[in-house]
Amino acid sequence: MNVPVGEKREAYAWAAQAVRALQTELDGLSAAGCLAIPAEPGGWWHQYVCPVHHTELLFDEREQDPTHFLCPHGCRIEGEAYRGAWLVFKHQSLARSALQAAAVYASTGEASYALLGKRLIVEYAAQFPLYPVHPDAQSWMLKGRAFHQALTEAIWSTTLLRAYVLLLDEGVAFTEEEGRAVGAFLDMLAVSMTEYRHILIHERGNAENNYTAWLNASLSCVYAVRGQKEELEAILADKGGFLHHLSIGVKPDQLEFEGSVYYHIFVLRAYLITAEMAGRFGIDLYEAQGEKGQSMRGMFEALALLADERGVLPALHDGPMERLPYAREIAEIMEQGLVRYGIKELVPILREANRQMGSPAGERSGLEALLYGQGELREPEAGHRAVRPSVLWPESGFVVGRVAGSKLSFLADFGEHGGSHGHYDKLHVTLMHNEGALTPDFGMVPYGSSLRKTWFAETASHNTVSIDGMSQTPHAGRCVRFEESGSYVYAWLQTTAAYPGWKLDRHLLLTEGWLLDWYEVESAEGQEADIEWWLHPVAAVAAPWHSSEAGAEGREAYTVRLQDEEQSLPILGRFTPAADADGAESSSIGYEVARGETVMHTALVMAGQELLSVKTPGTSVDPSLPLTALLHRQYGSKASFVHAYRAGDTACALRALPDRGLELAAGGRHWRIQLSPDQGLVWI
Repeated sequence: MNVPVGEKREAYAWAAQAVRALQTELDGLSAAGCLAIPAEPGGWWHQYVCPVHHTELLFDEREQDPTHFLCPHGCRIEGEAYRGAWLVFKHQSLARSALQAAAVYASTGEASYALLGKRLIVEYAAQFPLYPVHPDAQSWMLKGRAFHQALTEAIWSTTLLRAYVLLLDEGVAFTEEEGRAVGAFLDMLAVSMTEYRHILIHERGNAENNYTAWLNASLSCVYAVRGQKEELEAILADKGGFLHHLSIGVKPDQLEFEGSVYYHIFVLRAYLITAEMAGRFGIDLYEAQGEKGQSMRGMFEALALLADERGVLPALHDGPMERLPYAREIAEIMEQGLVRYGIKELVPILREANRQMGSPAGERSGLEALLYGQGELREPEAGHRAVRPSVLWPESGFVVGRVAGSKLSFLADFGEHGGSHGHYDKLHVTLMHNEGALTPDFGMVPYGSSLRKTWFAETASHNTVSIDGMSQTPHAGRCVRFEESGSYVYAWLQTTAAYPGWKLDRHLLLTEGWLLDWYEVESAEGQEADIEWWLHPVAAVAAPWHSSEAGAEGREAYTVRLQDEEQSLPILGRFTPAADADGAESSSIGYEVARGETVMHTALVMAGQELLSVKTPGTSVDPSLPLTALLHRQYGSKASFVHAYRAGDTACALRALPDRGLELAAGGRHWRIQLSPDQGLVWI
């Protein structure tokens, strides 16, 4: 049985602690005078980023009227764009405070919190008509009033209106004057959201956009407050409505159409808010399905399969690797996924979100838990947890490889580009250990950073192949073969559209003892170029490459040709095969992952190839903390890049055999592996 918000404090110890913490936070903000509504509208939050370090600027909700903004490295940034972005955070923070006050009132019955929630809602309702349709919004945006984007306005409005309905549910009365102010706000909001829906769906023909889900959610909240069941039913059923958007905004394999985990969660959260409001009229959307079986349940199940063993979700295409507001969004939907669908595999994801929100052990705390959490947060012990299967998402173009008994796994991307949120990253591979990702996808910095288009979306920042330092064209590859058994999983991925006249084939073979990555590149017309295989490990080096040639230590640079400009990356070290290496030489390196675990990486370096250690920007969390990438390269019309990984302190041994053959030795056993043009990898 679901326990209402107002009864959780008595039912669960974690809820009592959460209420106390939320009270303390609100009391401190109120006492410091930090809960006043700004008269200025917000700008675009993506501009809240340091132009030097490319990290998101710091936001302190206790500030009321700052004149400068700090980056984590101490830069003091000034300017209207940064002020406008700060105001986005402030307005969102105040809407959250209204919802927080409503939840605390529901839990304690203390009138001061009802009054605080009411005040914030009514003052925003009175202020909203005074905000202009934003004159500074960029031309591509649907313009809002309280923010540059109508999208941000829709999200903000759902938080305010959820606070309002929670107060109403708890019997809080609004005066006639307060009711008029709220009513006028609802009128304006409904008109603007309806207009934006028409522009997006009918004028621009872009109904599948993630905007649409949020415009629907905002209108659903308006109709729930007003008690307008027929109006809500109309937007559920019409073009671009809940059911239609589910059919076109989500692939049949249950992933959001842009191939971004961030936007998958973004859309799913909007769906859940719409479902919550529809439920107030007795309409159940939680088991609704799109035209090809798409469903919220399926979207949750996809997330459970995408997450790593610690519950970390990959930052595929655009989206942050880690960010507090994102962690809150993840926690909000995971709590609901557990309650509505009982998917226990969501527990590690929720725990990881809780850790990012400040709970060291991943236990419940905070507003999201109080609003949506039920029962105790339990999951099987690691030793008793069922091994999650390998998964192929054919329509979205992702594949995850897992094998029972292996600490290693992989996630590869071969699908569609992803539109405005896509990256030039086909055949990218994320390599994972149970204790953490070794070569993650770096996701994206805030869009206001210049590194968005000069690094993070580009091919060279991903674990795949580039040609002549240039990024791939926007395209989709394909999965030629996917095969799994209890002892192995094999994926053969291919693209012929990344570079005109070139074919790229990636073969990934995972067994209990090792992971083989065999990447073949060939020009159909015999053209020659620099062929570059990139790897971006984030783990510390435990054992360095044995080098037969001294490193350049940054005195040389390697040039990559990005979409908008060239970028020079300092070369830190170099490995080339010895002269007597009989055509190929293998070398190994060790990486330290968490909890003392090691992954050994072996590269087979053919004649004419070299390995370079290259200094690159860091992750999207903090690009100013540089990483060292591995660049395996060869000049010619074709190349084979062969790499193997093994958990533990002992590396695989690799030896090239005639006729595209390979011998791999590990753990006292030997495998002969052949690359067939028709079957891919064949091994004995």
